[in-house]
Amino acid sequence: MSTELITKLREMTGAGIMDCKNALKETKNDIDKAVQWLREKGMASAVKRAGRSAKQGLVHSYIHGNGTLGVLVEVNCETDFVAKTDDFKNLVKEIAMQIAAASPLFVTREQVTEDVIKTEKEIYKAQLKEEGKPEKVWDKIIEGKIEKFYGQICLYDQPYMRDTTGKQTIKNLVDEAIGKIGENIVVKRFARFKLGEE
Repeated sequence: MSTELITKLREMTGAGIMDCKNALKETKNDIDKAVQWLREKGMASAVKRAGRSAKQGLVHSYIHGNGTLGVLVEVNCETDFVAKTDDFKNLVKEIAMQIAAASPLFVTREQVTEDVIKTEKEIYKAQLKEEGKPEKVWDKIIEGKIEKFYGQICLYDQPYMRDTTGKQTIKNLVDEAIGKIGENIVVKRFARFKLGEE
């Protein structure tokens, strides 16, 4: 196991040296699998912390394109100490830029109303009928389309804009930060303003 590989994995994940060594050992030096292994471990610790109260944090503003696009986002953590750290501040900035670039409508899929989903399903049914797809496969196709729809409108389900693989979501990014920082972190709310947009 090379030091170079451990360093690369540390840079990619922000995990500790021993964690990176263990991940590479467990995955036989396959860096992609090692990243996944570490994410899974990070997510496990994120799940443990999910119930803890997150009432500190930051409200951050991001202005883009000479003032034509702006985002306000509130991200919470458990202590004001963590809110002042560079790791937390950088996470909040990344989330604000993601909102600016990908214009989500909700933070999580749980916030999407039944009416919105019902309307989407009706649109998909009409499209499938138009395409002449057999009715028995509609439910399966619609299920896949709804998943894709969540990935467009829900911040946590969106692919992280800086991840070249297209596999990392904003939820993964937050979970990794929880694993690294050791506190519960929650994107509370956001507002996105684009000049001239209703």
